Amino acid sequence: MKPFLAITVLFITVAMGPLEAPGDPTAGKTRSATCAACHGADGNSTHPDWPKLAGQSAQYLMKQLSDYKAGARSDPLMSALAAPLTDADIADLVNFYALQTRTVGSATPALVASGERIYRGGNRGTGIPACMACHGPRGAGNPTAAVPALGGQHAAYTAKQLRAFKSGERANDPNSMMRMIAERMSDEEIEAVADYISGLH
Repeated sequence: MKPFLAITVLFITVAMGPLEAPGDPTAGKTRSATCAACHGADGNSTHPDWPKLAGQSAQYLMKQLSDYKAGARSDPLMSALAAPLTDADIADLVNFYALQTRTVGSATPALVASGERIYRGGNRGTGIPACMACHGPRGAGNPTAAVPALGGQHAAYTAKQLRAFKSGERANDPNSMMRMIAERMSDEEIEAVADYISGLH
């Protein structure tokens, strides 16, 4: 099987059991007071290096917070903040953010064509599958498989995560899926697709 097809099939057929995220969004709103300093009161951060959490699936957010707590994903600030959270705290928080509405940015006109080409069609020459195969044509993600929603996310944050996957600095992706893709991407492709995603809705 050719590398491009193999990776595409792996992305589409990856089987992750749905993560349960029962929680109280009202309690989550109260618990989110600390988070608001970086992520905004409604989960829409204004700083381009900090992710928007609004509208992200509870399943994906639960995995990320649990990974920070367990050390599977590392960040000096987030790891420290996640460490004392109980499972109930996490469930409350993720359900609060999942109910919020994410704001959408705008893409840079000069990068739209190349970013859209990668997002919707990948790069057969280097074995990069279309991002939308897993993240959806509008960047809505796949909550059942804990695949994150990307549409409207800050370009700087998305590019930072793709570079982290490419270098191996971030390694909490199931079956190394994102690492296999990102290591095939050029810096120009990362910047273009991240910019395109920021205006995707």
